[in-house]
Amino acid sequence: MVNPYKLLVLDIDGTLLDKNGVISDEDRKALARVCDLGLPVSLSTGRVVTACSEIIRQLSLDSYHIFFDGALVINPSQGEEIYVQPIDKMLVKQANEFAHQNGINLEFYSADRYFVERETWASDIRRDFYHTPPIVVDISKLWQKERIIKGVLTLRSPEEKAKAELLYLQFKGSLSFSLTKTPAYPEVDFINVLAPEVSKGEALQALASFLGIPLAEVVAIGDGPNDISLLASAGLAIAMGDAPDELKAVADYVTLDVDHNGLAEAIKKFLL
Repeated sequence: MVNPYKLLVLDIDGTLLDKNGVISDEDRKALARVCDLGLPVSLSTGRVVTACSEIIRQLSLDSYHIFFDGALVINPSQGEEIYVQPIDKMLVKQANEFAHQNGINLEFYSADRYFVERETWASDIRRDFYHTPPIVVDISKLWQKERIIKGVLTLRSPEEKAKAELLYLQFKGSLSFSLTKTPAYPEVDFINVLAPEVSKGEALQALASFLGIPLAEVVAIGDGPNDISLLASAGLAIAMGDAPDELKAVADYVTLDVDHNGLAEAIKKFLL
């Protein structure tokens, strides 16, 4: 039977990587077989480009990927952007001022750099787990100097989450807020703050159009709420076994969880 699919798009944390940040041998072999068939594999993640460099190298994925929860589609090896939705400069300024006034630790990313006002436990996670070292700057002037693609809130205490809710209520009409999780830090909420039109689904449409691949011929696999638009846009939508019910509701198939090689199971069932 001829494989009807022409592109595989997959989330990283909780789909490709387990709680230790490791790709299982079975998943790695399954992805290698997909690549051997000539099927493009694209990552779709809330992570920034630098936090994916080692994964891309390990899997030899010389292709276009979706970063920042859909705000940037780029081929990192060539530096070629095909889609980008930065945050409006004035919104960066206003959000930072509100965060500062309310004691909220809001950090920012350009396409390739991570900016903080001071180093904290949150920046330690970015450095140690995501391999993204922070740059300490005067955040109040950042909007004038940098193209900001993403703000981020890293939250673990009830107090931090309550303060983040203030930011959400203030800017929910002008910014997009996306919750992401990683098995490595189950107690931590990572909230991506993005331009209002940003989603993984919108980015997938831009990527598929650029590649000349109909969305009906795309397979997407994910495990979190930020994958809902991605799966809803794909021809074949696959949710991981431990995904929340709202993601499973838009999936065509539910595979096993990451600890039981759900990615490999789905690949073998539909692509090999």
